[in-house]
Amino acid sequence: MLFNALHFLLFFIIITLSYFSLGKTGRWRLLLFASCYFYMIFRPEYILILFFTIVIDYYAGIWIENAQGSRRKLLLIISLISNIGILAYFKYFNFLNANLSGLLWQIKFTNPIPFIDFILPIGLSFHTFQAMSYTIEVYRGNQKSERHFGIYALYVMFYPQLVAGPIERPQNVLPQFHKFQNYNWENVKSGLMMMAWGFFKKVVIADRLAMMVDFAYKDPQQQNGLTLLIATFFYSFQIYCDFSGYSDIALGSAKVMGYDLMENFRSPYFAKSIAEFWRRWHISLSTWFRDYLYIPLGGNRKGEWRQYFNQFFVFMISGLWHGPKWTFVAWGTLHGLYLIFAILRDKYFNSFSLPKNYFGKTINLLITFVLVMLAWVFFRADTMRNALVVLKKIFTANLQDTFASPLNHVEIGLSVILIIILMLKERFYFYISTKNDTKFYVLLIGFVVVNYFLGVFNTNQFIYFQF
Repeated sequence: MLFNALHFLLFFIIITLSYFSLGKTGRWRLLLFASCYFYMIFRPEYILILFFTIVIDYYAGIWIENAQGSRRKLLLIISLISNIGILAYFKYFNFLNANLSGLLWQIKFTNPIPFIDFILPIGLSFHTFQAMSYTIEVYRGNQKSERHFGIYALYVMFYPQLVAGPIERPQNVLPQFHKFQNYNWENVKSGLMMMAWGFFKKVVIADRLAMMVDFAYKDPQQQNGLTLLIATFFYSFQIYCDFSGYSDIALGSAKVMGYDLMENFRSPYFAKSIAEFWRRWHISLSTWFRDYLYIPLGGNRKGEWRQYFNQFFVFMISGLWHGPKWTFVAWGTLHGLYLIFAILRDKYFNSFSLPKNYFGKTINLLITFVLVMLAWVFFRADTMRNALVVLKKIFTANLQDTFASPLNHVEIGLSVILIIILMLKERFYFYISTKNDTKFYVLLIGFVVVNYFLGVFNTNQFIYFQF
């Protein structure tokens, strides 16, 4: 079910009103049923995959907690292999098979392994990582195993963040599901305002930018450099507004019912370094890789060169996590190289660093944004070849192409204004207060009106649903 569809609004109203009319037992059952329905709207049969992983990890958590010594580790490994195996089969089997076919063709052999015809389950990477975090935390002793099967299933399937995060930790969410959440008008106001702002970012900004980005990237060979530069600049804000808009709606819909989910974005385009960008962008994923991959690999504790390898490897895997395409791997690898270069610069060329005054911070902010924007080319392009074409044309763009651009100039102007509004809000009014009821009603009605008249309602799927 898409958040930006009328179906979801009706679903949200019915489920939320029903939720507050039920007792404690009825609530978790309602939310679990609603989450199953929410997911099955996309592809009903794939609920069986979720059910399989839920059963495996539920019992794995109990057995790990009761086990001792090497048996604990063995049970954790079995649980992780089950989760990663499902993810690898559905998401990467055809990708790996295609690359194997290419290698065999080079030596004049035919790959006998057939390709599998299926549609990738929605949000598979998200709920797989969330399930894995549970068993890892139980193994580490940071989380007691959940003995209530229904509550554990709800932890994996909670509909607001089921298909695109944030990727929650059990310590944050499971205790909340065991509590009776009293109706709180302040939570309702705060949640609805988050949702309204999320819808604004999605339907007014992201989907408007998508029309121009999709046009330019559909066939980059036919576009001039300036058009591709504008499209790439717009894509940086499209993907941000699309994904953070989803997160806002997810956090808001949970907040209305009294649940607090973790913050997933913190004004990432105000970062003054790539490292800071990753502390602000997709926080639940970046901290997941930090806690469950980077630190177990040794982090920065095993020497300089090992740190470089760990940084590079984690970001390469992060790129592959986003999808079975070499463009995603290139995107992640590029960010890994950015971070390694920053470490080397600070260590050996610190004298060339900009002063830490307003001017220096502004320049660092702009440099960081440009580096992130150029990396987004690989994330958006359909193929590596198209990505290289886009980059080549961007670096050879000239102002003479201004009036030759096929993009609608009125839409460009409106989009720039919307981006400025977005950045001003995040810079000066990061939190929209809802304490005053009159202000809340005015703002909410204002958002509804603006979203209705300026929104692009073509039910574009959220970008991160494909992951």
